[in-house]
Amino acid sequence: MMDSKWLWFMRMAVMSVLLLLEGCRWCTIDACVEHERVALLQLKPFFNHYNEFDSWNEVKGSDCCKWKGIECNTTTGRLIGLSLDSMRSGYLDYWYLNASLFLPFKELKRLYLTGSGIAGCVENEGFEKLSSTFRNLQFLDLSQNHLNDSFILSLSQFSSLQYLNLAYNLLEGKWPHIQGLNNLKILKTLDLRWNQMESFQSFQDDGKKLELTHLEELNLEANLFNNSVFATLDKLSNLKSLSIGFNQLNGLIDMKDMDAFTNLQKLDMSGNQLRGFVVHKENKGLKKLKVLRLQSIVTDDSIPLENLVEAFSSELSNLEEINLDYSRLNINILQSIGVFTSLQTLSLYRCALIGSLPDHGWCDLRNLQVLDVSWNALEGMLPHCFSNLTSLRELDISNNRFSGNLTPLASLTSLRAISLSSNHFQIPISFVPLANFPNLEVLLADENKLEMEPSFHTLVPKFQLKFISLSKCRTSQQLSLELPTFLYYQNDLRFVDLSQNNFSGTVPFWLLENNTKLEDLILKGNSFTGPLTLLSTPNSNVSSIDMSDNKIQGQLPTNICSTFPHLEQLFLSKNVFQGNIPPCLSAMKNLSMLDLSNNQLAGKVPQELVRKSSLFLLRLSNNNLNGNVVPVILNANGLQKLYLDGNNFSGEMTNFDVSTFQFPTSLTDIDLSNNSLHGKLPRWIGNMSLLERLDLSNNGVEGSIPVEFCNLNNFKFLDLSENNLSGSIPSCFNPPNLEHVHLHNNRLGGPLSLAFNKSTSLVTLDLRGNNFTGGISKWIDTLSSLSVLLLKANHLQGRIPVQLCTLYSLSIIDLSQNRFSGPIPSCLGNLTLPMNKDKTMTPDLMSPTFSELDELKLLKTGMLFEHMMHSYSYMKESVEFTTKSGSYSYGGDILEYMSGIDLSCNELTGQIPLELGNLREIHSLNLSRNKLVGVIPSSFSKLKQIESLDLSYNNLSGEIPNQLVELNSLGVFSVAHNNLSGSIPEQNQFGTFIESSYEGNPFLCGPILHISCSKTGSTSTISDDEREDSFLDTYVFCVSFLASYVVMLLTIVVILYINPYWRGVWFSFVGKCIATCRYSTVGNLLGYYIFGRCA
Repeated sequence: MMDSKWLWFMRMAVMSVLLLLEGCRWCTIDACVEHERVALLQLKPFFNHYNEFDSWNEVKGSDCCKWKGIECNTTTGRLIGLSLDSMRSGYLDYWYLNASLFLPFKELKRLYLTGSGIAGCVENEGFEKLSSTFRNLQFLDLSQNHLNDSFILSLSQFSSLQYLNLAYNLLEGKWPHIQGLNNLKILKTLDLRWNQMESFQSFQDDGKKLELTHLEELNLEANLFNNSVFATLDKLSNLKSLSIGFNQLNGLIDMKDMDAFTNLQKLDMSGNQLRGFVVHKENKGLKKLKVLRLQSIVTDDSIPLENLVEAFSSELSNLEEINLDYSRLNINILQSIGVFTSLQTLSLYRCALIGSLPDHGWCDLRNLQVLDVSWNALEGMLPHCFSNLTSLRELDISNNRFSGNLTPLASLTSLRAISLSSNHFQIPISFVPLANFPNLEVLLADENKLEMEPSFHTLVPKFQLKFISLSKCRTSQQLSLELPTFLYYQNDLRFVDLSQNNFSGTVPFWLLENNTKLEDLILKGNSFTGPLTLLSTPNSNVSSIDMSDNKIQGQLPTNICSTFPHLEQLFLSKNVFQGNIPPCLSAMKNLSMLDLSNNQLAGKVPQELVRKSSLFLLRLSNNNLNGNVVPVILNANGLQKLYLDGNNFSGEMTNFDVSTFQFPTSLTDIDLSNNSLHGKLPRWIGNMSLLERLDLSNNGVEGSIPVEFCNLNNFKFLDLSENNLSGSIPSCFNPPNLEHVHLHNNRLGGPLSLAFNKSTSLVTLDLRGNNFTGGISKWIDTLSSLSVLLLKANHLQGRIPVQLCTLYSLSIIDLSQNRFSGPIPSCLGNLTLPMNKDKTMTPDLMSPTFSELDELKLLKTGMLFEHMMHSYSYMKESVEFTTKSGSYSYGGDILEYMSGIDLSCNELTGQIPLELGNLREIHSLNLSRNKLVGVIPSSFSKLKQIESLDLSYNNLSGEIPNQLVELNSLGVFSVAHNNLSGSIPEQNQFGTFIESSYEGNPFLCGPILHISCSKTGSTSTISDDEREDSFLDTYVFCVSFLASYVVMLLTIVVILYINPYWRGVWFSFVGKCIATCRYSTVGNLLGYYIFGRCA
């Protein structure tokens, strides 16, 4: 009996469960509708350009609701959201869409087709066919396509649309289809940014205006609207946000045109050329305005500050945010802005504010929560009225010239984030003024002065920081420092940067032990010593460690991988690490950047390390690593940047069977310079299609440059200098993006062929110390970006081509030690010798600005970006140039500013062109050891930046122009071994030059040569009559002397003809004189050959 009851109970339970499951089946559908799945597969070929839709498979019954970009109704299983954003090549091509493909999706609410390259629809298959089907469509994003005005008509029947995005298309001119747009009666958001629209005034629709009465947000940024646009928008009574920045607004804005915007809360007119605002006694609009953005509108102090304040202060008690970034403002704006009593955010970033902060006006903004006055020229001490801003939560006063202490900030206990970086504050190392800030999470105080305190001074702060950056701070003693003691009490840190402070002691791993959420630890540029002793407890949150440029010793710990299992970036360069590279680094799945350069590591590079697919950068430069480098390169399947320079790698790169390897397709940078490689250049390098930078300099590589190098179309940097390469440069070598070429000090020869003639991006061409012959090709003028041309010490000849004068980016030219002849082209004086950042190959690093933080995490991302960018600057561009009697290497910022011309040791003739005096930015000019004649141009006095001027070993005559004493930067000057005459200038820099600067000029005089200048040689004032009398006296003397000489010569001839005895005596005397002169002449020739020849 009991068994039957139990059986009955079990049956009832099972039936209940089955009924429940059946009910749930009706409530929720897990799989999508089959015909919609099929329709999606039909769409796939049109949008799968980047193979992003691999999850869209054709297996019958596959749940398309789980596919990428798909959103389904959980009850019906019907598709309600479809995102095909940027799934085609976008602006690389354009095509016409068959909108009928979307017909099966009858319940679609959201459709995103951003960046799909759509130029319109197939004829009779446009969006108008969807209007009767898409009755629920609410969101439509067609931005970043190629759509024009006519396309808009096909959207006019989508009456359910609430959001429409047509930004970044080809809409232009005056809008012709206003009525079609007005049909979208419940539209709330309309985005028309970045088109070419001029007006909403429709002539085809009888001058109708926009009448979207439900529209709340309108974005018209970056179009061509002018001041009349406001009148065409006066029907948008519910508009809450209007962005019309970067248009053609100019002159005066009549505030009466804003009367219709009674509900407007946000107004953005940034980037327009405004001169002011016409203010009326009673303005009906903008009374609900909360956010006002006028960035970059005041560029020339054209808008009076009083007018700006008056225009937006009348009855605007709700204004909460003012942004005037990038506008040129007067400091008085801070005195007037106090009328906006409800203001919560004030941003004046890069507004050219100069002077001290006033002590009234802005201090009355007691509701202010965010203040940004960074990147200005504010100075002096902080005013005490700062204490009024008790609501302040974010403060950025970085990159100014503030000084003094932080006492005025002591009462701002609501502060959550503060940036004091790049000022002259004197901050106690305990940060006592900020100790009572319980909400403080972000502290940035880089590049200030830390004040030392007594060792017994300890303080437990109330704050728990998440982000702290104290890099490049100074101390009054400039001694090694202990870490700030308040750090011992922090246990919630996520980002720590204490770099370049000369902190000493052992590596503070207690920071990681106390802060288990710490992700980024930057301790570079200090004086930490001892071995790298890691914690035994793993820390899975650490993603980046930078301890480079310290004094850490010993071997790399083998437990570094288990201690930091999720490490992404590890920088340990410039220490004293020894031993081998830990093999466990190869097993770190997330490691993307590894820099162990400038240590004393030995052994071989683990091949498993370079095989890592996650590794982006591997830098092992300047160690004692050895072995064959070819397997390292060929195993680098996912690696992009490989730096192995300055090691002991040896062997032939071609003596290796590469057939068993798959050539790496990801490598962009390879640096193998300063090793012991030899043999020929491997042809397989030509198979690395993405290679951008290759440095094999200072090895023993020989042979010719392989023709396979012509396949490297992405080449930007090539350095094969200091090798034994021979032959000619392949004429096909013309990479279109090539910027820097260094082939100096090889044995390359032949004429300068067609190589490089299509490399229009070429900035540096260094072919010094080779055996090139012929002349400079006339196609040189096609290298429009050329800035550095170094052809020194070859066998080039002919004239210097005038085509060089058309290269307006040229700033360094070295044609010395060749056989160029003819005159110096006068057009070289037209060169501007500009500063050129492209010469350095170093990208600009954009540091994060505090005002851009919406989330604290952005700070971390911004600062790590600098580390990422360092990977592009490891292969630094530098050039060698002879100046100031020596050879110098120029790189970095110095290379940007360096300019010079060296034409020495050639066979140039003629006079020095006066036009060379127009080279106002030149720092060095060397025309020595040529055959130049004439005078030194007085126009050289305009070379105000010149530091070295060498005109020695020529045939110059005349005097040294006195105007040259105006060259105050001149450090080296030589006119030795010419035919100059007159007195040597002694003023200014000329009082510092030594005797060797003038030797070899027999007619020069002055104290430096210990030769007193005669009265005739001195400078005097002579009248025109005196000059004429002097000329006549000289003429009479010359005629008399010549007549006497002829008479005496004829007398001697007659006597020798008559008397044979005297004739014999005379010829014997002449023979002795010839013998004496012969030996003297030979001595002179030998002296000239040894000492006067070009080095």
